[in-house]
Amino acid sequence: MNPPAAHHCATAPGATRRRTLQGIAAGAAALALPSLAGNPPHGGPDIVVGRSSALAGPMAPFLAPIHEGQEAAIEDFNAQGGVAGRKLRLVSRDDGFDPRRTLDNARQLVEADGALALFGQAGTSQVLALLPYLAQARTPLVAIYTGSPSLREAHSPWLFSTSVTYADELVKIVRNLVAIQTTHIGVAYENNDFGKLVLPLVEKAAAAEGATLVGTHAMDSSGKDAEDAARALAGLQPQAVVMVAAGPSVVAYVRAHRAHMGVPLYTLSLGAGERVIQALGDDARGLAVARTTPSPARGTIQVTRDFQAAMKQRGLDANYDRYRGYIDARVLVEGLRAAGPGVTGPGLVQAMEGLGRLDLGGLAFQFGPQNHYGSHYVDIAVIGPGGHYMR
Repeated sequence: MNPPAAHHCATAPGATRRRTLQGIAAGAAALALPSLAGNPPHGGPDIVVGRSSALAGPMAPFLAPIHEGQEAAIEDFNAQGGVAGRKLRLVSRDDGFDPRRTLDNARQLVEADGALALFGQAGTSQVLALLPYLAQARTPLVAIYTGSPSLREAHSPWLFSTSVTYADELVKIVRNLVAIQTTHIGVAYENNDFGKLVLPLVEKAAAAEGATLVGTHAMDSSGKDAEDAARALAGLQPQAVVMVAAGPSVVAYVRAHRAHMGVPLYTLSLGAGERVIQALGDDARGLAVARTTPSPARGTIQVTRDFQAAMKQRGLDANYDRYRGYIDARVLVEGLRAAGPGVTGPGLVQAMEGLGRLDLGGLAFQFGPQNHYGSHYVDIAVIGPGGHYMR
C-alpha cells in the first residue's frame, strides 16, 4: 500500500497501556544520551516539522480553523527570518482521525519526510498510539488537541502540551456554577470512549466543589437520541446541565435542551468549535463554554493583537479555534528558536524544558524538566447574539 500523500505548507486508546509505558521508559532512557546521538540535523535548508491530522472526512471541517491559525503563525515566523535564516516547513499528512493512520503517518513524516518533531496532534487515541513511537524515534510531539488526563499520567518525556486538561475545565465549570448557587447539576454525555472517560471527571469535580449530580444521561455520538436525553434530564429538574460532547451531538443536544429546559448549559472547549456555533445559529445563544485561551476578540494583550493582525492580513475571522492553533505554533517556534539552527529532536526537548517562563506577550506558559504541560489558563465565556462570545 502506498503511503498517504504528504501536504506541504512551504511557509509554514490506540496502543495498549503496557506498550505505552514501555515506550515511555525507553524515551526516558534515550533522553539521557547525548542530544546529537539521534535525529541529526537535516542537510536541507528548512527545519521540517510533521503534522498528522484529519485533512479530509467528517472531522476535517472542525480542525481546519486550527490549522489556519497554526499556518499563519508559521508564515509570520518565516517572514521574520525563521531560526538564523532556516525556515520552518510544516509537512502534513491526512489521518482521517484514525489512530492507525496517525501512527503510519508519523513514521512517514519522521523517516521519509525528515521531520525532527511532530506538531498539533488531535485525539486521545491518536496521541496514545504515538507515545511508544516518539520514544523509539526520539522525536518530540508539541501541542495536542485533547484534554485527557491519561496523557499527563503517562509522563512521556517526548510530549509537550499547551492547554489544560478536561479535569481542569470541569473544575472551572462546576466552581462557576457553585459560585452562583447552582449546585444541582445534570450531565448529558456521549455514549463512547470520550464520554465515558470524562463522566467520572464531572463526578469528581462536583464532589470536590460541593455540587450534586442529580443524574446523567448518555446519547449517541450522532445526536439522534438527543431529544430523549434532554427529556430525561428535564424530568430530574437540574439547575444546570453540563454537556460532554463534540461534533454533531452538540448541535442536536443544544437544540433539544433549549426545547425542553430553561436552565444554563455548559460544555468543554472542544464542544463549541466554530463550525458547531455556525451550525447552531441563534440556538447557540446562552451556551457557556470553558475556554483555554483568552478572548481572541479583545486586544488587551500583545499576543492577541498579533493574532488579530495575522487574521486580518489573511482575511480570516479572529475566532477561538484559529487562536488556539496560532498560540500553539507560537510556542513551537519559541522552542525552535531556543534550540538554535542546528536543532534536533532531542535538542528541541532540551530547549523546551529550558524555556522556563515563556511569555508570548501577555499570555504566559511555564515549562521545565518536570513540567511539559505549560498552561493553567481556563475561563468561562458565554455565547451571545450572532454567535459572538460575551464575558
